[in-house]
Amino acid sequence: MPNNPEIASPARTQAILNRFHLSAKKSLGQNFLTDLNVLTKIVDAAHLTDTDNVIEIGPGIGGLTEFLARSSKRVLAFEIDQNLLPVLDETLSPYDNVEVINQDILQANLPAIIEEKFNNERPIKVVANLPYYITTPIILDLLKGNAEFDNITVMMQKEVAQRLEAKPGSKDYGSLSVIIQYLNDVKLAFEVSRKSFIPAPNVDSAIVTLERKETIENEVFDEKAFASFVRGCFAHRRKTLWNNLQGLFGKDAETKEKVQSVLDEFDIQPSIRPEKLTVDQYVDLTNKFHSIKLV
Repeated sequence: MPNNPEIASPARTQAILNRFHLSAKKSLGQNFLTDLNVLTKIVDAAHLTDTDNVIEIGPGIGGLTEFLARSSKRVLAFEIDQNLLPVLDETLSPYDNVEVINQDILQANLPAIIEEKFNNERPIKVVANLPYYITTPIILDLLKGNAEFDNITVMMQKEVAQRLEAKPGSKDYGSLSVIIQYLNDVKLAFEVSRKSFIPAPNVDSAIVTLERKETIENEVFDEKAFASFVRGCFAHRRKTLWNNLQGLFGKDAETKEKVQSVLDEFDIQPSIRPEKLTVDQYVDLTNKFHSIKLV
């Protein structure tokens, strides 16, 4: 265990930034977390043990990475900013179970990297403080990729977290809620004040855990088609489901008749708003519209 204060302690974070003449890059969504209690709670939310292999995205100067290294078997951290590599090389030098890869996570071949670095040993978990500007693309990429994770625990903008776990009928419930919740159990673990960062962002954050469901009782015929259909249904939130479906399929008389018959079959009123439908209802509609060759 190193004698220095934790990397993420406010004084040491500032000292590291000063020593390396660093400042947070807005273009990369960099904000350095300096609340040690929050870091402990992130590790707890991920249920980390010393047998876990961890993938971290955007380690920054290594504040969260240090806590992950202390709590897991091995940490693989993806850092896109080359200027942070010498910083991480120094701050994480006491930990021989950490490896930093200078690569954009969205460009990485994760199945190949997992096989090479972890020898496919499980459990494999993702833990990260995600840049706000690219949160959704990263989450969707992790979930749709060929790599399987035991759970994903990520910090994100509070508003996005609320959308991920939102229930039907709420103002936050939308296409992202449906697409994510189809395959995953979503839990907003806790919220994080903007005052916990250097520099402080303009919004508060939240920690979300995603755990893939063991079984999917109501399956879609194709996940990509499902996501596309759901997005189309939410294309215009203020419009009814019927109007959005016409935008998806067209307004000719034959198509409208087919759409109406499907809605009748599932006892769904055309005037309903898209945010009122459950995930299962979207699955049913996707499969039915596919069966009559509309999806």
